[in-house]
Amino acid sequence: MRLNPLITSLFAFLILALLLGAAWIVLSPKGQLITDAAFSLKTISPNADGVDDITRINYRLREPASVSIYFVDSNGKRFEFRQKQPRDAGEHTLLFSGIVNSYTLPTDQVNAKIVRRALPNGNYKWVIESATASDKGEVSGSITVEKADTILPDLKNLSASPSPFSPNQDGIADRATINVWLTKEVPQSNLRLTLIAPDNTEYPIAEAGSDILPGRAGLHTYDYDGGIDLGVNPPPDGNYVVRAEAEDKLGQKTQLETRLTIANGGLPRAEIVQGEVKWSSATVVIGQTLYFTMTVENYGTAPIRTFGAWSGTIYKQAENSNTLSFFEQDGAWRIGIDCDSCIRDYPWRWGLGTPETLTKIIENGQTFYYLMPNQRAVITGGVILTDVIEARNPQYFWAGLIHEAVGISNINNRVDPKQVTIVKP
Repeated sequence: MRLNPLITSLFAFLILALLLGAAWIVLSPKGQLITDAAFSLKTISPNADGVDDITRINYRLREPASVSIYFVDSNGKRFEFRQKQPRDAGEHTLLFSGIVNSYTLPTDQVNAKIVRRALPNGNYKWVIESATASDKGEVSGSITVEKADTILPDLKNLSASPSPFSPNQDGIADRATINVWLTKEVPQSNLRLTLIAPDNTEYPIAEAGSDILPGRAGLHTYDYDGGIDLGVNPPPDGNYVVRAEAEDKLGQKTQLETRLTIANGGLPRAEIVQGEVKWSSATVVIGQTLYFTMTVENYGTAPIRTFGAWSGTIYKQAENSNTLSFFEQDGAWRIGIDCDSCIRDYPWRWGLGTPETLTKIIENGQTFYYLMPNQRAVITGGVILTDVIEARNPQYFWAGLIHEAVGISNINNRVDPKQVTIVKP
């Protein structure tokens, strides 16, 4: 008997549907997306006393999924713990210490930004949500929070000055002083200051020594030099964020920021070119002048500050830079001439050029002169020799490059010594 073509088609479709259904039953995973979810404690007291501070969360995923965990109080307010985090299939365990993501309360009187904080005391519904591209799952339960330490480690009055500051050891605004007030004691390493660049590069800032121990409540001071005291190049010039962060024993965390600008920073580096000094003579008659000429190059990354007596100055032997009213200045660079019979180191000193050959920078109404990076300066000068000590005749004269109140580099000390005989006319 021949079947109707329409009946034949319907029969074939039915057979195909039955086969696909059977395949789905065989191949498709069975059961809920998330199972076996439980908290090990029904009540926690997050106060870092070591008793019921932490509960263990366990759950199982049938397949890889995105997981969120949150808490809902009696008023329906939601507190986030984990948000849409990818997790593999299988069993998962994590610890919960009562700390959730930032939230605010009407009674808050907190100055700093809240990053994380403890749940307030109360009864909560906990929820674990899971989701894939084609499925969703949710399990829930209850938990009580009691005896919680909800006092936040607040931060106040964060300041950084001067701004701009110039870490280049020129004696002008070389260091920034940063102060911040901490309201609650935290572990020593949990009060942190960081300098953050526009590209999000971070530079840690160490706390200066003080009577307040690290982590104690109170005023904390940071003496920031950009790392230059350790011979490290400071961060590049630019505008930065100074971020203070405090985290207590529970994990409650706050954050406060201010601004700081770096300008003209860099490691100061200079040398007497070729270690050469051109002396006028090996013999000088009393009353005449021993002249010199030398060249200094700034080969570093920072401008170097200098001042007089300026190139071309002639000293009398009994004079020194102080008698000419050019007293030492912390951070300034000068060249000096010394000798065997000199009663102080490098009594005769000269600036690295003249005001006309240097770059003038005005800071706080004061004028300073700088030899810029990759710039050279030719320095000339002399000393009128008026005294002779027979026990020291002849004697050596030599040059040095001096970074005042910082040091005389070994490669720029006792440069090109010249034995000079002083004779009577």
